[in-house]
Amino acid sequence: MESSAVENSDNINNNGSSFQSQTSTCMQKFRLYETRSNFYMIGRDKSRTYWRVLKIDRLDPSELNILEDSTTYTESECSELLRRIHEGNISTGGLKFITTCYGIVGFIKFLGPYYMLLITKRRQIGAICGHNVYAVSKSEMILLPNSTVNSSLTDSENENRYKKLLCTVDLAKDFYFSYSYHVMRSLQKNLCNNEPGQVLYETMFVWNEFLTRGIRNHLQNTLWTVALVYGFFKQATLSVSGRDFKLTLIARRSRHYAGTRYLKRGVNEKGRVANDVETEQIVFEDVPDGLPTQITSIVQNRGSIPLFWSQETSRLNIKPDIMLSKKDQNYEATRLHFENLVKRYGNPIIILNLIKTQERKPRESILRQEFANAIDFINKDLSEENRLRFLHWDLHKHSRSKATDVLLLLGKVAAYALTLTGFFYRRVTLRPEECMAWPSSENIDVGDMLPPKYRNNVNEDAYRLEGNYSGHDNVANGNHSVKPPTFQRGVLRTNCIDCLDRTNVAQYAYGLAALGHQLHALGIKDTPKIDLNDPLADDLMGFYERMGDTLAHQYGGSAAHNKIFSQRRGQWRAATQSQEFFRTLQRYYSNAYMDAEKQDAINVFLGHFQPQPGKPALWELGSDQHYRGRNGETIVDEDGRSLFKRSFSDGNILSQSGLHMSATNDKQEKFTNSTLSDQSQGGSNGLSESSPQISTCESDISYSRYTPSMPRRQLFGDVLRDRCLETDQIFFSEHGDGFKCSNFVDLDWLSSSGNSCEDEPFERYFSFSI
Repeated sequence: MESSAVENSDNINNNGSSFQSQTSTCMQKFRLYETRSNFYMIGRDKSRTYWRVLKIDRLDPSELNILEDSTTYTESECSELLRRIHEGNISTGGLKFITTCYGIVGFIKFLGPYYMLLITKRRQIGAICGHNVYAVSKSEMILLPNSTVNSSLTDSENENRYKKLLCTVDLAKDFYFSYSYHVMRSLQKNLCNNEPGQVLYETMFVWNEFLTRGIRNHLQNTLWTVALVYGFFKQATLSVSGRDFKLTLIARRSRHYAGTRYLKRGVNEKGRVANDVETEQIVFEDVPDGLPTQITSIVQNRGSIPLFWSQETSRLNIKPDIMLSKKDQNYEATRLHFENLVKRYGNPIIILNLIKTQERKPRESILRQEFANAIDFINKDLSEENRLRFLHWDLHKHSRSKATDVLLLLGKVAAYALTLTGFFYRRVTLRPEECMAWPSSENIDVGDMLPPKYRNNVNEDAYRLEGNYSGHDNVANGNHSVKPPTFQRGVLRTNCIDCLDRTNVAQYAYGLAALGHQLHALGIKDTPKIDLNDPLADDLMGFYERMGDTLAHQYGGSAAHNKIFSQRRGQWRAATQSQEFFRTLQRYYSNAYMDAEKQDAINVFLGHFQPQPGKPALWELGSDQHYRGRNGETIVDEDGRSLFKRSFSDGNILSQSGLHMSATNDKQEKFTNSTLSDQSQGGSNGLSESSPQISTCESDISYSRYTPSMPRRQLFGDVLRDRCLETDQIFFSEHGDGFKCSNFVDLDWLSSSGNSCEDEPFERYFSFSI
């Protein structure tokens, strides 16, 4: 035991550190020491001018007792403190060095004592405006109590099994963090809204929120922990006409309703969807610290179809039946999901649905129809400017043609979406990594997207994508012409069935369209368009292909099916087919034999299941829906969801009695008033922010809706109308006039047989309402 003199000399107290001290100084390197009764963690900043001490008790195996010294030390003072602690503990072995580490991942308790998770090796993977971003290279789990106070449960069979299960969550794979940049948030949110670290840990993209909850509650700061984001991060320097720029692609996977392919499908009662991933594409010129630079970003989203549906893992069937529940006939969970998107990104929400339209045995097409019904139902209660924009295109059917055809069509959709949402652009001055002093505006609530002075003053010029930037006045290294900032408002949400393979192709097309506008805004390109044959298009395809493989491994168990990318590269067809077949088998094996344990590990890591002595072990439960917390309460922390009855349906929608979710009022609630209202634009400048409505004589667009009160405009640019449009035919939904309020477009007819993008480039003219 340390002497009282040593305790007094440590000056350990409970005052803690303020959020302000954290934002001004970030500790980046730590050394862990131990005595018989305590761990001592010494943290310092990058410049070795700021030293702090943390003490962790080792005598109480059942409680987490952490004490932070409020004193800021110099290096010599810290060394003197450690010497005195060692001398005060000579009789019990003194002070021993354990390891160097780079942050605390968190603390966890299974059936016995607490464990501490540390990052022991890191590697830099990029930097955003001078703020380094790191990946975890190695981690370590350290038992807190010393050997004399370990309980009998420490080495029990179940305890060891839980430890091994947690270790299957490989922190050295696809987890990344930053000490001085809030990598869990988009660039636009970081520059427009400052949030304290404690609040940021509670956001949807911080995967160790549960693991750090104990220490954050004790200390009321986040000085000692790192916020881990799970997904993908890649940065590289590219060049156009001798001008170098940094391209960064980030994917952030939500911790809500997280898991594996067949075990997490659809939506839960809180509106959280499976495989929910935010993708951000950041482009800027790399200049020295202290000099101004221009930076741009665009955000898009992918996520499972927000309905109650599932597929049961089968070792006998490589394509299990899709089971759709009718428990939520008022689509409350679907509504909650889109309300959350509006809160995060603002309006408009543009939905690109890529699932199949027609099948011999209905599977995906069941969800297509029900998804359209849900959008119809929700849009009835929304004003015209806030309605969901719903675009449908059967990518699988048209991927049989040339890859160029598919990417050209998706590029048209991307250009349309970009016109509605805009993208983020701003001129900033790089700050030293130690500081979090971003040039930010006041706090806002958009979902935290737009500064107040722009929220109600968003004119057409700020959002116009065409002809808004001139590249002739811009010079590298800071001599830029002054241009007003622009902001992204709204988001494109893409889905297929798994939100992996087809979705990744569409996200690449969107990223390519956005990259042209981003480089044009920076003055690097004279025009905002990048041709598919441009080397930049191939460079970007490599980024998205690698991201797609990474996200597919995380959720589906294999690399993504990249047939379209392989075709673009001119890969031998037989080689492509062989690769696709192998990945199908790999995904099947992972889903059938590996995913159950992987799901268990995720649920323990995220705190959705917390083991308790005397209660059934995790592997004894028949379903991950039955998890209970440490106090016996059912764990529904964003992940609770009712079970589905087994059905070998041939595609018919299941109807379950007694499971209907009741609406809170007879009249359905509308979206929250805090969401952005779209600004009406003049009719002569570009595309409007309304959803496109197709009017055509083609028979296969019977699902398209048209709002009669709106004038007509063309969807993808100024084109002449086909003769068939002269009849002014209007196609309503199969539900009749009662569903005219929907914003629904079926794009399948754009690339029907005989009218490919290459042979007849969009010569089927059409118009839409705005």
